[in-house]
Amino acid sequence: MADADTFAEFYRATYRGLVAQLVAYTGDLGEAQDVAQEVYVRAWSRWRRISAYDDPRAWLGRVGHNLVISRWRRARTALAGWTRHGPPPPAVPGPDPATLDLVTALRRLPEPQRRALVLHHLGGFSVAEIARMEGASENTVKARLSRGRQALAPMLTAADPQEVRQP
Repeated sequence: MADADTFAEFYRATYRGLVAQLVAYTGDLGEAQDVAQEVYVRAWSRWRRISAYDDPRAWLGRVGHNLVISRWRRARTALAGWTRHGPPPPAVPGPDPATLDLVTALRRLPEPQRRALVLHHLGGFSVAEIARMEGASENTVKARLSRGRQALAPMLTAADPQEVRQP
């Protein structure tokens, strides 16, 4: 308990001076208070060692200065990235309802049929390419495509997406 008491006393005696020092470095009271909080968290975790120093206050000032420099470097790096790459791209709009209906219907198909349809119609692969990728014959891929289209057609022609039927 003695450590907590001595640290609390040290904190009360040094806080204002540390924040004033950090405001001079940063030019911003809020940032200075944030850095001071980090300094005291670090000091508390090392308090037994720091309290034995000739001038523990000097340790606070040094660590505070290093944290301010570190924050400045991170901000500079972020600014350089922003300048080099520009702002982040605008949010991408979500898929349209027809795409959502297609994905929902595709999920209801057996995996081999779904893969064949996606690879052929969305991926642009030929039947021969799909056969090589799947390790199946071309006739098997053709059958999967045909059966998949037959199962998919009634699901996509439903008037209400809630009425999507199982194949």
